[in-house]
Amino acid sequence: MNDVARQAGVSLKTVSRVVNGETTVDPALAARVREAVASLGYRPNLGASLLRRADQRTGTIGLLLPDLVSPFSAALHRAIDAEVTRRGAQVLSGNVGHDPARERDLAETFARQHADGLIITPVAARQSHLAPDIPAVFVDRRARGWPADTVLATNHAGAKQAVEHLQRHGHRRIAYIGTMPGARRHGYRRAMAAAGLVKVERNDPEQALLEAPTALFTESRTVTVAAIRALQAAGMQRRVALVGFDDFPLADLLDPGITVVAQDPVAMGRAAARALFERIAGGTAEPRVISIPTTLIARGSGEVAIRGS
Repeated sequence: MNDVARQAGVSLKTVSRVVNGETTVDPALAARVREAVASLGYRPNLGASLLRRADQRTGTIGLLLPDLVSPFSAALHRAIDAEVTRRGAQVLSGNVGHDPARERDLAETFARQHADGLIITPVAARQSHLAPDIPAVFVDRRARGWPADTVLATNHAGAKQAVEHLQRHGHRRIAYIGTMPGARRHGYRRAMAAAGLVKVERNDPEQALLEAPTALFTESRTVTVAAIRALQAAGMQRRVALVGFDDFPLADLLDPGITVVAQDPVAMGRAAARALFERIAGGTAEPRVISIPTTLIARGSGEVAIRGS
């Protein structure tokens, strides 16, 4: 750092402020420091900086997601990164897939790198493997065995709204397609029971179509795409209504456009990052669930009329 300061013609304190991401440094001075850093190949020593900082923080946040490239995860990632960057910190991202061992390994890696906190979409059956001294916030799914703030879409209410939407368009035989237990399935069941209708639950669209439903409710983007393919293969896309949970690219360009219950990954990401920084700052309130509302977007498939009506 002394070498950088001499080459840039600034004080050691100015170099430290630029290297640590402070935004109050004069832009011209900051540019000179960055040029000197690049030309000298300077890399901050994390261990030394931890010893010098009273709060022992590294200005890094670990982010663990099942799929970094899906539209939902990508939007969530961008929102978290923007919020973290705005606070002068950086995101370390890890792609977990659906591998519990990978979740544990990445969480341990980020702990060894002294990340200030973690944001996780959990895939393991329990999260008791997490380091107790590192704050964590969960997003999109609840954790097990680890009390922490959790950011969720209004899954139950959104599913119930989807089924009620189909009911308002005259549908009574509405099939649920999916494999996951949880709030979306419960919302479907609640709406069907409230209307006095018999539920039809199947794992895949082909199974569901054998039950001759007049409408389908799909639990996720992947299942929705599979249902679209099955309906088109059977020539039934204008005979069987469809509402899917979670929006996806080009859903509005299909014929008919796909009616969805859309989540808000941007709001979810911002909320998760803000909750984590509150914990990093020492917040000791009881763990909470932060609910982000869903929105039903009608595009045509969920408004398909029953044959003969």
